Amino acid sequence: MSHDVSLRCRCGKVTGRVQRAAPQHVNRVICYCDDCQAFVHKLGRSELLDSQGGSDIIQMAPSALRFDQGLDQIVGLRLSERGLYRFYASCCHTPLGNTVGPKLPFVGVIAACFTDGARSLDDTFGPPIGKILGQYALGSPPAGSTGMNVRLLARVAWLMLGWKLRGQGSPSPFFDKDSQAPRYPVTTLSPTERAALRPLCGPSQPAKK
Repeated sequence: MSHDVSLRCRCGKVTGRVQRAAPQHVNRVICYCDDCQAFVHKLGRSELLDSQGGSDIIQMAPSALRFDQGLDQIVGLRLSERGLYRFYASCCHTPLGNTVGPKLPFVGVIAACFTDGARSLDDTFGPPIGKILGQYALGSPPAGSTGMNVRLLARVAWLMLGWKLRGQGSPSPFFDKDSQAPRYPVTTLSPTERAALRPLCGPSQPAKK
């Protein structure tokens, strides 16, 4: 059964909710990519990562996510000019949502933001169904986190197709429907700023030829 579930930043200035939260409506993964690690380190919130640098992320349709208060505290960051839009609460540096852009119906929220004490995250969203990009993990890659996870890719593609066909990419909590511009200020790290975060993350990978 689906229900609305609340979320908030660490200090409580930004609050919101996910509508009709249920395992069949979302995708939950543990991501070890160096960009997710770098973002959390940039915010000074490394406690949100697991012992191997993983982020517990719940992926959902943009229209499912709403913010009720503290909109003036929301800002965005991109690790590079072509990187994901990563929004967070400027008041306490809590990540609020990652997305490719307004045209792709997809938002990922770090599970630690959810505050529905009546139910566990596993009950609300289901347990994580996979681990990805383990080649960037701290220490040995977790089992099943490297290589292609066909089941996970198929589920993501199926969910996103459904979100797109049902028009669930709009309204977006992060982008204006008409102009497609971000609703909140967004800054982009310089290559030097991005490189400074690299030592805090798992191993860098050889460039693809």
